[in-house]
Amino acid sequence: MIGLAMAGCVPRSRPAPPPPPPTEIVPEAPRPNGRLPADETRNRVAVLVPLSGPNAGLGQSLLNAANLALLDTGGQRIRITAYDTARGAAAAAREAIEDGNGLFLGPLLAEDVRAVAAIARAEDIPVIAFSNDVSVAGDGVYVIGVNPAQSIDRVVAYAVSRGVRRFGGLTPTGTYGQRAGQALTAAVEGARGSLVGMESYSRTAADMRAAAGRLGAAGRYDAVLIADGAQVALQLATTVRQASPQPRLFGTELWASEGNLSAGPGLRGAWFAAPSDGNFGPFRTRYRARYNAAPFRLASMGYDAVLLTVRVAADWPVGRRFPARALREGTGFAGVDGAFRFGRDGVAERALEVREVGAAGTTVVSPAPRGFE
Repeated sequence: MIGLAMAGCVPRSRPAPPPPPPTEIVPEAPRPNGRLPADETRNRVAVLVPLSGPNAGLGQSLLNAANLALLDTGGQRIRITAYDTARGAAAAAREAIEDGNGLFLGPLLAEDVRAVAAIARAEDIPVIAFSNDVSVAGDGVYVIGVNPAQSIDRVVAYAVSRGVRRFGGLTPTGTYGQRAGQALTAAVEGARGSLVGMESYSRTAADMRAAAGRLGAAGRYDAVLIADGAQVALQLATTVRQASPQPRLFGTELWASEGNLSAGPGLRGAWFAAPSDGNFGPFRTRYRARYNAAPFRLASMGYDAVLLTVRVAADWPVGRRFPARALREGTGFAGVDGAFRFGRDGVAERALEVREVGAAGTTVVSPAPRGFE
């Protein structure tokens, strides 16, 4: 059984000397024979992230966070090697397999996860992907990213508990918007609310105004989901708030990684659900102290992925298959982003909090559960 445990810090009550620091995670240098030397004392784990190209900054932040988790836990049973997916995710996966890695952390992008999944599956290597696209989950792929549907379900349930009954939705065209719309429909039905209307838009000023206008003409609503980033939400809020009575606005997990929610009065009073920020502050402080830079908000996935790997590695004999069943047993794991557990579908179920946007930032109006029943 796997209980919840914040494994990232050594308890202060223990005066025992720390274990020798593990090897820093860096991309391995080219090997003349194309293979890494065998490691008889540790299992190899690959971190598959973009280390070049347009997503290199986020990839490096995920890698730094993974390294920080290894240092914090003194993980002596695993050795982590980085592979650059920007040079080709499939090629990175094959190289990682040749090097003897038994677990993949990453990739980041859904298309890269699809490219890696079949290769890893053929070797019975689990993939803990940093994506939030649930369509890539299952059959050996575990999605650790925050699922937009869970975020929407959580905030809708909270809204209903506060007396909201009639909902509207504004979603961008494309896959994310389509899934957000489906999630809103399911969440409102599950909470026994009423979906008054839902409109989609392309990200042009004219189209956004037109979509908000059509939604306003659909009828009276108490709250409106804007399933987009803060910049777009601020633009849409101006039109949406012209309705009378003025509706409550709410967003998705995208808002958790943006710092401009309070840039104007448009989103003040809006709600959104996301992982708790309670542990992110200390994590950010340690990250900044080591790397002299601020982490991306999503870097916490790299840290938490290593935490759960270190925990499971206690029952992972060197040279054997990674015990993937342990990812789905017990009450789950905990880390920087709070409690989470993997369902049978390979999607991480997360304990989310609800925040309200104010003039000086956000405040928690409904705390995240500490664990799962």
